[in-house]
Amino acid sequence: MKKHRLVLSDAAAADIVEQADWYSAQSGKALTARWEQAVTAAIMRVLHRPNAGTPCQFHASELHGLRRTAIPGFPKHLLFYRFDRDEVLIVRVVHGARDLEPLL
Repeated sequence: MKKHRLVLSDAAAADIVEQADWYSAQSGKALTARWEQAVTAAIMRVLHRPNAGTPCQFHASELHGLRRTAIPGFPKHLLFYRFDRDEVLIVRVVHGARDLEPLL
């Protein structure tokens, strides 16, 4: 199996940390730890099986090739990524109810 290099965009890293901070403030350390574990699991899943994510259908041509997957245990949060033969780029990790195309 080919190994892909993982790259996290600055926006994705900020998304993950901001959501963890929000969970920490709202519900404490247990939910924050569950969030961090779930995001890590989703990232590892797409790193090992990048074709498994659902292709996105956005209008903007620069978003073609983008895929998404849900965060386990947090099904309304989506991880958006793209990949090629060498690299998996995590673009954003956001709540799916947001206006997604402008965020990406």
